[in-house]
Amino acid sequence: MQLIPKKAKESYTIKTELVLATHTNILGNLLGGTLLHWMDIAAAISASRHSNRVCVTVGVDNVEFYEPIPQKSLVIVESKVTRAFKTSMEVKIKVFIEDLLSQSRKFCNEAYFTFVALDQFGKPTPVPPLIPETEEEKKDYEEALKRRELRLLLAGKMKPEEAHFFELKYKNN
Repeated sequence: MQLIPKKAKESYTIKTELVLATHTNILGNLLGGTLLHWMDIAAAISASRHSNRVCVTVGVDNVEFYEPIPQKSLVIVESKVTRAFKTSMEVKIKVFIEDLLSQSRKFCNEAYFTFVALDQFGKPTPVPPLIPETEEEKKDYEEALKRRELRLLLAGKMKPEEAHFFELKYKNN
């Protein structure tokens, strides 16, 4: 069965949340786990939009919290698929905070999550190829292969000599 390629923008998702007292630590800042939960929801929606399937999280890349997110902030989570492989997809998530009074927006977090699409029996199923259009999408698309190979190397599922980025780097020297 031939899957019809989809554009990256078709998976674009925005999730907005207001940081309430129940979401904060004793310093009055958003709990990291709550932010990860919100990021996972947005990313899962992006993966499902791309694949037209139920998708499950199989990995989360290194997540750094650049800025504390204080109570009463609006949190804007943006996500979209950066590359589709056979049954998996990489999703890029960007997090911003917006001050309700000044309406200023500040970037505070970015991460990549990996999802697998499932068929009706709960088994991995092929996903459509991705068509990147903008320069940023094309850059993310190219770099996604490197990130995927690094994930596989770290998990022990790939040998260094099998990685494209390793091969290219050392063949040219």
